[in-house]
Amino acid sequence: MDANDARDMMEPEAADRFKRRAAVTIAVMAMLLAITGLGGSNAGKDMVNNNIQASNLYAFYQAKYARQVSFQLAANDLELALARDAAMPPDAKAAIEKRMKEYRDTATRYESDPREKDGKKEILALAKEAETARDVAARRDPYFDYAEALLQIAIVLSSVAIIATSAPLLLIANVLAGLGTLLMLNGYLLWVRLPMLE
Repeated sequence: MDANDARDMMEPEAADRFKRRAAVTIAVMAMLLAITGLGGSNAGKDMVNNNIQASNLYAFYQAKYARQVSFQLAANDLELALARDAAMPPDAKAAIEKRMKEYRDTATRYESDPREKDGKKEILALAKEAETARDVAARRDPYFDYAEALLQIAIVLSSVAIIATSAPLLLIANVLAGLGTLLMLNGYLLWVRLPMLE
C-alpha cells in the first residue's frame, strides 16, 4: 500500500466525521430555533393580551368616571332641592340627606377602593401595569424574529456544508447560529438594548 492509497482511505472517514458533526450542529440549531419560535410566539401573544387588558381597564376606568360624575351630580341636585324647599318635612329632609351621603360616599369609593381594588386609582394602576407588560413584550419580539431568521439561515448553510463537505461554510453557519442564539437569549432576558431592533 502506498501513501496515496492510505490517503484515499482516510479521507472518507474524515468526511464522515465532518458530516456527523455538521448533522449534530444542525440538530442543535433546530432545537434553538424551536425555543426561539416559542419565545417569539409568547411575546406576540403577550403583546396582544396585555394590549386588550389595558384597553379594557381604560374602558372600565371611563365607565367608573361617568358613574362617579352621575352620583356627584345627583347629590348636588338633592342638595339644591333641600336649599329650595326650606319648609320640607323633617323625615323627607332626613331621607334626602341620607341619599345625598350615599351618593357622595359612592362617588368617593369610585375614586379609590383599596379593599375591592376597583376604584379609579386602582384600575388606572392596573392599566399602566398592562401597558408596561405590553411594552416589554414588544421589546422582546424583534429579538426573537431576527434570531429565528439567523438560525434558519444557519441551518440551510449547514445543510449545504454537508453536501459540499465545506468546513468554511459550516463555520459561517455556526457564527450565524451563535448570533441568533445571543439574540434569542436577549429576547428572553433583555440584557442589552439594540436600538436597531427596538
